Amino acid sequence: MSDDHTHVQEFFTARAADWDSRFPDDGPAYAAAVAELGLRAGDRVLDAGCGTGRALPPLRAAVGPSGVVLGADLTPAMLEAAVRAGRDGDGQLLLADVAALPLRSESLDAVFAAGLVAHLPHPAENLRELARVVRPGGMLALFHPIGRAALAARQGRQITPADLRAEPNLRPLLAGSGWRMTSYVDEDDRFLALAVRES
Repeated sequence: MSDDHTHVQEFFTARAADWDSRFPDDGPAYAAAVAELGLRAGDRVLDAGCGTGRALPPLRAAVGPSGVVLGADLTPAMLEAAVRAGRDGDGQLLLADVAALPLRSESLDAVFAAGLVAHLPHPAENLRELARVVRPGGMLALFHPIGRAALAARQGRQITPADLRAEPNLRPLLAGSGWRMTSYVDEDDRFLALAVRES
């Protein structure tokens, strides 16, 4: 396992047990972001870097009982927290690295990714892997329940021009990884970039 993976696992393992209690009011923001994906009954969707699975209930509601909901995360402790919260009933949990997903090419209709981009060791390659598993015309949502400025303030840091999530950086990154950005919102109470899988 690479040092990048070890660092991510250590970071989230230490926080898994109380993750949901630290951010108890994020549910409506997750539901609103999922709604923007435009999922339909029967769709197949992945929550990439699902953590404790907070997106799984709204994803399941969107695709219905005939749809497929997968949640993939690199950190066993986060998946265990998802199970304790009962969210494994809304989707199948996979211990998996988004850099090498155990999924067939073009097998999904959409990917939802909350807070993932900042933790990708190789963003272009990793976003290409997400594109690989989504059909042409499928959707990607890069989400965070608070915007970049609010998150930086929470973490006691400044936003820099090099921030991967800044629109001038994210748009070409997505374009070079098989995605075309269709909308970008960065407000105090949410960050949401939507992209469509190019053919």
